[in-house]
Order: sequence, then structure tokens, then C-alpha cells
Amino acid sequence: MADTTMNPVHSGPRTRGRRRNLRLWLSAGWLLIVVLAAVFAPFLAPHDPLAQDLMLERMPPMGLNGAEPGYFLGTDSLGRDVLSRIIYGARIALTVALVAATAACVFGSLLGLLAGYFGGWVDRIVSRLVDVWMAFPPVLFSILLVAVLGTGLTSVILAIAIIDWTRFARVIRAETLVQSRMDYVQSARIGGASRLATLAGEVLPNVLPTIVALLALEMGVAVIVEAILSFVNLSISSDAPTWGGMIAEGRASIHFSWWVLAAPLLVLFLTVLAFSQLGEGLKDQFDPVMR
Repeated sequence: MADTTMNPVHSGPRTRGRRRNLRLWLSAGWLLIVVLAAVFAPFLAPHDPLAQDLMLERMPPMGLNGAEPGYFLGTDSLGRDVLSRIIYGARIALTVALVAATAACVFGSLLGLLAGYFGGWVDRIVSRLVDVWMAFPPVLFSILLVAVLGTGLTSVILAIAIIDWTRFARVIRAETLVQSRMDYVQSARIGGASRLATLAGEVLPNVLPTIVALLALEMGVAVIVEAILSFVNLSISSDAPTWGGMIAEGRASIHFSWWVLAAPLLVLFLTVLAFSQLGEGLKDQFDPVMR
């Protein structure tokens, strides 16, 4: 009877731990597939993503009536292979996610660390700057920046980095405030360490798990923003294989070729979800309280 009573108590944490690990591994596995597809796109794509053949326009995916061999996800209104365009579109999405999110992470985290640790006028300046920056709607601000900077991959990356650094600054500032009041920070200062040395050697390693989790989440946000800009034709050239551009084209012909919309939309959804779950999983994995 005692064993029966104790089993639910001990199985709960183990079950939650297995679910967190499963979520982490599933999201990491999907992102690995996307990364490999992007890296080896010339070898994996069955066709040229820009090649047009009007004789093959709106061919359905494999398994449906009228499908053409070799076109696994069908073709769009210009006869371009949907699967090949999705694979090459992963290159653009991941490039934006990696570069823009990293730039926003470095700049925002640095300001958050300085504001949270030093306080005073540094904290006031950073906090007011964040408040002013966040007063602008992020999507409209990104569209405005791309319109001013001009279309292109570099402009999209700059727009995302300029907008989203505030997310890192606010969260890292709050986490740094908590860590800077811990006993180990006071011990380091009493031991003769300078403020910068204490910040780099004591506070930063304990804030780093939060930064990593935020970076994963921000990559998902960057993928969404790039897709939105591509959807309104403010990313790279309109004929380039981008997920947002494919969704915009599929939306216009959803009644005739639903697969042109469904395939990139599903890949975009799974990729953003994977980044989100990866960020949550990494946070749980590194958080000593959750462990």
C-alpha cells in the first residue's frame, strides 16, 4: 500500500522530465533537418528552383491525380518545383535567423548586462531607450526600415536586428539585477575583483542560459518577420525562393493549387514552433530549479 501511495509522487517529476527532453529532441531534430536541407540544397533539390515550365504549371503533388513524376510537392503557377523552392528558401530563412538574431542578441544583451549590473544613470538611459524603441509597432517599424533601406537580404537583417534588440535588453537586465544581488557576486567583490571582472566572470556565466534560450526564441521571430516581409514583397527579389513569397503566391491561387500555399506554410509553422520549443527546452535544461 505504501508503494502504491509513493509511486505517483515519484513518477510526476520523471514524466515531466521525459516530456521536456522529448520536446527538446523533437525540435532540435526538425531544425537539424532544415539546416541540412539548407546546407546541401544543391544536392537535395530535385530541380532548379528558378526554372519555369508553363507546360507543368500547377501540377499536384505525388499521389494525386495528374501528378508528374519527380515533382514530389507539385509545381506552382509558373511550373517551378515547390519542393526545390522550399529547400532553397530554407537558406534565406536560416541566414536571416542566425545573423539577425545573433546581432540583436549581442547588442541587446550587452546593454542589459550593463544596465542591470551598474544601475544608476546607465540603467536609466538604457531603460528609457528601450521604452522609446518599444513604442513603435515592431512589424510596421520593420516594414518602414526596409522601405527606407531598400529591399535586399542585408536590409532585412538590419531591420530585424535594429528592432528586436530590446527584447534581450529587458530580459537580461532583469536577470542581471537578480544575479548581481547574489552572495557569490559580493564575495568576488570582497576578494578584490573589479566590477568588470565580476560582471564577466561571475554574472555573465549565470545569465548565459537565459541568453541562449532567448536567442533560440528570437531566431523563430526572425524567420516570421522575414516571411512577413517576403509576403509583402519587401525582402529580396520577388522571384527568389522565400517561404513568405511562396505563401503570397499560393494565397492568390489557393482554389486552383492549394499545395503551393500549404507546403511552405507547414514548413514555416514547424520551423518557428521548433525554435520556440527549443528555446523553452534549453531554458528548462539549464535552469537548476527546473532540473
